Amino acid sequence: MRERDQLALASERILKIEKELRDAKELIELGEAENEADILQAGEKDIEKLHHLIQRLRLETLLSGEADANNCFIEIHAGAGGTEAQDWALMLTRMYTRWAETKGYKIEWIEESPGEEAGLKSSTFKICSQKGADHPYGWLKGESGIHRLVRISPFDANARRHTSFASVWAYPEVDDAIDIQIEDKDLRVDTYRASGAGGQHVNKTDSAIRVTHLPTGIVVQCQNDRSQHRNRAQAMSMLKARLYEHELKKREEAAQASEANKAEIGWGHQIRSYVLQPYQMVKDLRTHVEKGNAHGVLEGDIDAFLEATLAQKITSS
Repeated sequence: MRERDQLALASERILKIEKELRDAKELIELGEAENEADILQAGEKDIEKLHHLIQRLRLETLLSGEADANNCFIEIHAGAGGTEAQDWALMLTRMYTRWAETKGYKIEWIEESPGEEAGLKSSTFKICSQKGADHPYGWLKGESGIHRLVRISPFDANARRHTSFASVWAYPEVDDAIDIQIEDKDLRVDTYRASGAGGQHVNKTDSAIRVTHLPTGIVVQCQNDRSQHRNRAQAMSMLKARLYEHELKKREEAAQASEANKAEIGWGHQIRSYVLQPYQMVKDLRTHVEKGNAHGVLEGDIDAFLEATLAQKITSS
């Protein structure tokens, strides 16, 4: 049924593009007949928009990985550096949620651990497909890695330039069709009090759950619900997703074992630099795509990076 819905949506998009193309053509013909420059310009702008949309749809047709159509978990963790790094983790969280909102995805919050003074120590949220917004993991799977920020720190009284790091991890939600076997003896489950605004029930009981998978060392946590049972269920769902992604990673590494640039594209390596001082520039170190409007990127304008990463994976495969 999911595949059927995706095909129906793709068909709707193509029919819509064909209609808008006909409308734009008629608008240009009208402008030429009436010798109206404004009408001609409007028609040309419509053609440009359609061209960009068709290019994006072409990339989407290549999202054929096992889990590309699945919802996507995003985990963000501040690196060393205290408040400065924690503020960077908050900025990255906003960047991805703003991107998801502008694309029409639904966002479900899983966990948020605020910093001591500002920012976030970590955050976990799920980006979910909706009609007109699909393949969240397919688009975001290349975002895993270390993200670097260079700026004049707002927390430094001497206005010195600081470099901060935060890690981003993107992995797909696993549905019931994929059977992941987890044995109780391989788990360590810890409970703790959820952090956040005071006075709430979640902060008065040990409702938050942290689950560690001992064989792999994978750790997941959830604190978004007042119920410990519901938090545990969500944490187990996340753990299954992480284990599935772990297996996909092992397959990818095995397939690329002979490639000289394996270390460059491996998980846990710096993938992108965001420079706000002394100039503005965001550069992806894998695809070499650059954008001068750093603040726009931090507001969610990351399509150029996502498209370039996807195109590179397609080319390399």
